[in-house]
Amino acid sequence: MAEAALDAVRRELREFPVAARVPYLDEPPTPLHFYRDWVCPNRPCIIRNALQHWPALQKWSFPYLRATVGSTEVSVAVTPDGYADAVRGDRFVMPAERHLPLSRVLDVLEGRAQHPGVLYVQKQCSNLPIELPQLLPDLEPHVPWASEALGKMPDAVNFWLGEAAAVTSLHKDHYENLYCVISGEKHFLLHPPSDRPFIPYELYIPATYQLTEEGSFKMVDEEAMEKVPWIPLDPLAPDLARYPSYSQAQALRCTVQAGEMLYLPALWFHHVQQSHGCIAVNFWYDMEYDLKYSYFQLLDTLTKASGLY
Repeated sequence: MAEAALDAVRRELREFPVAARVPYLDEPPTPLHFYRDWVCPNRPCIIRNALQHWPALQKWSFPYLRATVGSTEVSVAVTPDGYADAVRGDRFVMPAERHLPLSRVLDVLEGRAQHPGVLYVQKQCSNLPIELPQLLPDLEPHVPWASEALGKMPDAVNFWLGEAAAVTSLHKDHYENLYCVISGEKHFLLHPPSDRPFIPYELYIPATYQLTEEGSFKMVDEEAMEKVPWIPLDPLAPDLARYPSYSQAQALRCTVQAGEMLYLPALWFHHVQQSHGCIAVNFWYDMEYDLKYSYFQLLDTLTKASGLY
């Protein structure tokens, strides 16, 4: 009887996801429209013409950054293969962190200099106002219509700049994310929260890359830290022999180009690639821990209880 009930749960979970796409809005929504049509139903969209009034859209080039903040030191994630915060073997490996003048990063991106590994300015926790405050006049400190809809200001405003080899592994965040591309383009692979039954999680020993004086990398385990739950699967080349259920997941792919903004709802799984030298800014608004969160927790619990990852 119990096994039959469990089979019924597994069957319902497999049939739950609904295929979708990422639609475009030709202009920013009103706060009411944004909250009613996108935030409440937890649906992503790409918004055009939302950044046209930002000076950054015309100003932020490599020469401008070099002249304005070139001597400013920024936190840079450095990895041997471009994957920061990702599973490697039986470890969850975080990047080495270096503090480099932004001009040095630009030199590497332009091929004028070399540096071991792959560089990515991706320090979160509001690295834009903390590390590069000189750039703040070039954009708004928040997204007014989103702040009004969500009833709060962003928790963090982050600056992103890196090589094409820098990849963000598949994960989810507990933030409403407004991701704004200033130059270049970002390539997102998305999974709705309803795909949780088909997305594997495993526990990994946390480690950090260390960059030696010779320019090689070594993994060093983080002492006294609990194991980290992370997704071991690469959605670009999934190992379906090991994770056959992933074939039932329904990935959405979209490209966010310069001048466009992606609304990425909380709890959506995402994997991100970029064009070389892409510059972006994102705003993180803390999610509401409401029914959507409770529903996801229920789905996650049922997934684990039924043996589907």
